[in-house]
Parts: sequence; structure tokens; C-alpha cells
Amino acid sequence: MTDAQLPPNGTAPVAADAGPEFGHVPAETAPAGPLLRLVRRQEVAFALVGGFNTLMGMVLTIFWLTVLGDSVSEDVAAALSVALAYAVGMVIAFALHRTLVFRVRGHLLRDFVAFVGVNAVGMVLNMVLLQLAVSLLHAPAKPAAVVVMGLVAVASFFGHRHISFRRPADSAAVHPDR
Repeated sequence: MTDAQLPPNGTAPVAADAGPEFGHVPAETAPAGPLLRLVRRQEVAFALVGGFNTLMGMVLTIFWLTVLGDSVSEDVAAALSVALAYAVGMVIAFALHRTLVFRVRGHLLRDFVAFVGVNAVGMVLNMVLLQLAVSLLHAPAKPAAVVVMGLVAVASFFGHRHISFRRPADSAAVHPDR
């Protein structure tokens, strides 16, 4: 959402309005969910859901470390717990972003594949930009990591808005209920 508050009818955009020149129609609307009614800005909702997802990822990693316990070696448990937490967290993050932030319907599989793709690009961007900041700019690694993560989070917001949860121009005309 932009700086404007929700319209009086209580609806919020469910997809970005990139304009007809980019093959998009104005955003579909759906009733604002509880998060968008509370914060009124899609960017803030994205940050809140992202913060929750980060905490959830930490909890899931610890959960899997505990579950795996002594059944595998400590090294295997460490790697496997991150992978399992990431897989479970990705599905939950997708559901939360889809329903609480971008408020879209339909195209479930396409949206999920795009969501995973945008997140994968974000991970690669994090790795490359942090490496460049540390090796070429000689920036201290920890502050550079914070800055890079912030930049990638902003890029991810736009990636999800314009790729993961976009709606083509013909979607509203052919499927007005989506």
C-alpha cells in the first residue's frame, strides 16, 4: 500500500498496480485482513511477517535439533535441522505473505514457485553482496551483513509484489472472483 490509508469501503490492494504498460491491471481488492487493518501499510505488514518468519525459523531450527537429538551425529543434525526448518518455514512464510500481506487468491502453485524463486535469488544476493562488501570494500562483516540484509529485504518486498504475487492483465477480466 502507499501512504494513503485504506479507502472507506475497507478494501486493500491484493496485488501491485504496475500499470497497463507492463501488462498489469489495477490491483484487485479484497477486504483488508486483520494485519492490514492494524498497520495500514503493505510494507509494514511485510516487515512484521518477515520478522515473525525469522523468529519462527530460529524456533524451528532448535525444534529440529531437539527432535533429531542423538539419532544422528551432531554435524548431520546441525545441517539437517536448518534444511528442515527452512522447508517448513518457507511454506508457512508463503501462506502468511499470501494471506496477510499481499491478499491474493488463485494461482497457488505459480505463486509458490515464484515465492521460492524470489527467496532463492534473495539468498544469492545476500551471499554475493556481503562477499563484495567485505572483500572489495573492506567493510566489517557484521555491520555489512546487517546493511546487506536490509537491502535484500527491500528488494524481496518488490520481488514478491511484482513476481510472486502479481496478477496478469487477463486475470481480473477472465476470473473476476480471483
